Amino acid sequence: MNIGQAAKASGVTAKMIRHYESIGLIVQSHRTEAGYRQYTTTDLHNLRFIKSARSLGFSLEDIRQLLSLWQDKARASADVRILAQHHLDELNKKIHELTQMRDVIQGLVAHCQGNERPDCPIIAGIAHSC
Repeated sequence: MNIGQAAKASGVTAKMIRHYESIGLIVQSHRTEAGYRQYTTTDLHNLRFIKSARSLGFSLEDIRQLLSLWQDKARASADVRILAQHHLDELNKKIHELTQMRDVIQGLVAHCQGNERPDCPIIAGIAHSC
């Protein structure tokens, strides 16, 4: 199938497919004599795997490692678990940081009168943090 068909079948845009090829995340597609890209069922499985991993927030480098592990039938599941646990730890750290930011902003918004006066606890709070 061509790149448009592969994009539709995988849910990955043609632009991203080209990008993944350019960075070596997926192998270069076969080309017709006219130079059109041709994709196989295996390529589609890889693209769907990448899309799924991206939706879970894995980085491109993590996905590169996951793809390699996925394709290695002799791998140890412990290797996959270590990578996933690291990602989970990073997600939990981000969630904690975002929760703290939300709580600060929520407090600032709660103290703002939202009226025509120029004094604003939101601006003061942000300025105080500098």
